[in-house]
Amino acid sequence: MNKEQLSATVTLTASITLSIILLSMVGVMLIGLFNPQIDNTKIFEAITPAFQTIVGGFIGLITGIKIGSDE
Repeated sequence: MNKEQLSATVTLTASITLSIILLSMVGVMLIGLFNPQIDNTKIFEAITPAFQTIVGGFIGLITGIKIGSDE
């Protein structure tokens, strides 16, 4: 496997993982949003920092791989 194939494989794997995580988080948020027993402000307080951290980390990873493969 050459450098370009490895870069494409890692980028694809990171993108799929990010998609699964985001869909899971949105699903949990929707379940909590429509459950009358749960305070919605608490859900958003708990999920927002995790959501931003995960998205930022994966975007940084994908960007770093793409920049590294262009050199």
